[in-house]
Amino acid sequence: MRYDTRKVLKDVSFTIPEKTSTAIVGPSGSGKTTICSLLARFYDPQSGSISVGGHNLREFTCDSLLSNISMVFQNVYLFNDTIRANILFGKPDATEDEMIAAAKKARCHDFIMALPNGYDTMLTSDGANLSQGQRQLLAIARAAVADPPVLILDEATSSIDTRTEVRIQAAFARMMQGRTSFIVAHRLSTIREADVILVMKEGHIVEQGDHDTLLAQGGFYAKLYNSQFEGVET
Repeated sequence: MRYDTRKVLKDVSFTIPEKTSTAIVGPSGSGKTTICSLLARFYDPQSGSISVGGHNLREFTCDSLLSNISMVFQNVYLFNDTIRANILFGKPDATEDEMIAAAKKARCHDFIMALPNGYDTMLTSDGANLSQGQRQLLAIARAAVADPPVLILDEATSSIDTRTEVRIQAAFARMMQGRTSFIVAHRLSTIREADVILVMKEGHIVEQGDHDTLLAQGGFYAKLYNSQFEGVET
């Protein structure tokens, strides 16, 4: 995969079983977000292919992809509309019960009900009248109400405080149950429970395995992980 003349991904190949969680980690610029963008078909690969259930991703229409994949990004976009409308953007025909169940799953129902107008509270431009953590929880509820088989979380907790991160991680854990999930994370403490961790460096997958296995190997992942707790340069 290239951006202009710069090659971002190089000989990347992996197979992910259905209904498992896969974390993608590595330094900035190593290709993590590019993989997520290819999975969501924001771009098509210039060589090679991506298959889902034995079918080339190019065979899927945009509508079918959007109905099967939900994404939560670091930068949340919310509409100048009610909280209800922002959540239901993920599934416009969802029932009231489905919306509330999604909000509870995302751990945001309680703070919504504490607002003067509950789900009918109007958001200002891009949700500026909510905290960053609250905006992120609404984005999770929007993804949860869509009930997709595939979930992509791209640096979704990188700009929030540790206390809020704990709530969001709990919401993610509930959402990922029974789904094929991809998690891009800078804070490696948040992906220790992933079934598989793909370790990226300069556009390559340099290591692959679960947290304990990779840590025991003492390779690049272990160096990245330990640097976050010991202040070691990578």
